[in-house]
Amino acid sequence: MAAMWICLTAYALFGGADFGGGFWDLVAGRAEKGRPQRNLIEHSIGPIWEANHVWLIFVIILTWTVVPSVFAAVSSTLYIPLTLVALGIISRGAAFAFRKVSQELWQQRLFGGAFALSSVLTPFFLGTVGGALAAERVPPGIAAGDPVTSWINPTSITSGFLAVATTAYLAAVYLTHDARREGNPELTEAFRRKALTAGVVTGALAVVELVVLAADAPGLFRQLLTLPALPFATLSVAAGFASLVLMWRRRFLTVRVSAALAVTALLWSWGIGQYPFVLPGLTLAEAAATENVLAANTIAVLLAGILVLPSLWWLYSIFQRDQFPRANEPHQ
Repeated sequence: MAAMWICLTAYALFGGADFGGGFWDLVAGRAEKGRPQRNLIEHSIGPIWEANHVWLIFVIILTWTVVPSVFAAVSSTLYIPLTLVALGIISRGAAFAFRKVSQELWQQRLFGGAFALSSVLTPFFLGTVGGALAAERVPPGIAAGDPVTSWINPTSITSGFLAVATTAYLAAVYLTHDARREGNPELTEAFRRKALTAGVVTGALAVVELVVLAADAPGLFRQLLTLPALPFATLSVAAGFASLVLMWRRRFLTVRVSAALAVTALLWSWGIGQYPFVLPGLTLAEAAATENVLAANTIAVLLAGILVLPSLWWLYSIFQRDQFPRANEPHQ
């Protein structure tokens, strides 16, 4: 279960930042005005954006094999938002690829709009799924929960907006550093302002989320304010505040660490707060697969770590060393 949560955290930090890039693509402005920002976004996420989905694949496979009853309950009750997530990922990927090779302006606008809109809606629906689990709207059993109210409720909607804001914040933090490496002070300042704004909005939404949890999911709210989840929640608040200070003082490299730490601590405070329950009335031990299956999954996770982690590290290193194109160059 820890391996699955680690993969979920990695997807939030890396895949989430890619979704956030699409958000800033959406609000970058008209074609000429927004071209420098869009070129930077495209170059930053272009080489590795598909690779980041490997973390989501790990989460899905591990849930399916390690806690199959949870997988069955979630996929059958939350099939509407999960289907929308899948469609969003597919349309986002296709639009990103087609925009890259489009020659006509109307084609670039069409595929660019599809890419940007999918980048906003996909994390929103992922957030509603997380909110449904946090609010205990997914009972054990096949399709045992309401297919609509399970994810359209105060906690889920607030979680959806928080997910979008978090991805936008992470992307702005990462892009600020990328713009500085490019040697473009104008873009650096533009994304610095975006990061500060997104950070404040994300913090405000986190407070709203706590208020909503107190009313809609009081059990989880109480757990977040007690041990062992409280230190992680406190760390998330402290790291988030530190991120704003570091961004204000233009510590563009250090702020990437503090921002990632804030998101990581937030996710782990939720997971630890719900432990040992994975669904209402169902503990992790009760939902777990047989010992033979768990042993096989442990071996598979270790082998995957040995093969995948060095490969991804190499991939990131190669493209971090790559030189950025000039931000005002048109799409090729």
